[in-house]
Amino acid sequence: MKVLVIGAGNMGLTYSEGMINSSLLNKHKLRIFDTDPKKIETLRQQPKFNVYTSLTDCLPQADIIFLAVKPYHCDDLFTEMRRMVNKEQIFVSLMAGVTINSIQKGLGIKKVIRTMPNLPAKVGKGVTSYTGDASVSKVELLMIRHLLDTTGTSIEVSSENFIDASTGISGSGPAYVFYFMQSMLEAALKMGFSDYDSKVLVSNTFEGAIELFSQNDISPEKWIDKVASKGGTTQAAIDSMEDNNVKQLIQDAAYAAFDRAVELGKEK
Repeated sequence: MKVLVIGAGNMGLTYSEGMINSSLLNKHKLRIFDTDPKKIETLRQQPKFNVYTSLTDCLPQADIIFLAVKPYHCDDLFTEMRRMVNKEQIFVSLMAGVTINSIQKGLGIKKVIRTMPNLPAKVGKGVTSYTGDASVSKVELLMIRHLLDTTGTSIEVSSENFIDASTGISGSGPAYVFYFMQSMLEAALKMGFSDYDSKVLVSNTFEGAIELFSQNDISPEKWIDKVASKGGTTQAAIDSMEDNNVKQLIQDAAYAAFDRAVELGKEK
């Protein structure tokens, strides 16, 4: 199986590094295309990559093509690619807000899978939601899932609406967590802790809470009940967040990302 990744930015490189040891490549080196001279120089230091600067040299022969460019570059890219592609190739989009229909029309093909990756894929903890056009077979979907799972885990969703929705939860979600972490770090610093101690307190607290949630069949709400005693310190913090409507604000933020993903799709 010949796999090509077009674009070596954050997501393109992350998925490339995950897929290089996949058994689906069957001893073929993963192909990666980019035009940035500095990136190309760095990529060529990775012996498991075949690096290309010309689409003519790599695109026509590829079986699976990952599209990992910025959405605003896709129209020009599709114009260049269109004459080189064929209807048996499978195209997997890592681009936010670009619909399956847009890719099909832009390239003149049918087999398209749209995904929503997220940043923790960089450390093998990513979650990628995906859905495919009806022309993509179940076997082909399983192959793509195998490749996506090299960066963490993946979930198949029933429609593109859920791709946009997962943008608001998992795609943009790490930023919400970092926002909360930053707020706690700043609080710790104001309380007098050092930079190092603040980082340890906050990062281990998040890591421990996530581990408790992952290893037990208990809802976050019930975990809060276990930690928060009536009239105690934790309850005071929860009361403050409830009074300031923090839960609703977080939900509003997730929907804002969801709505923007839908808007981006319409713009394309």
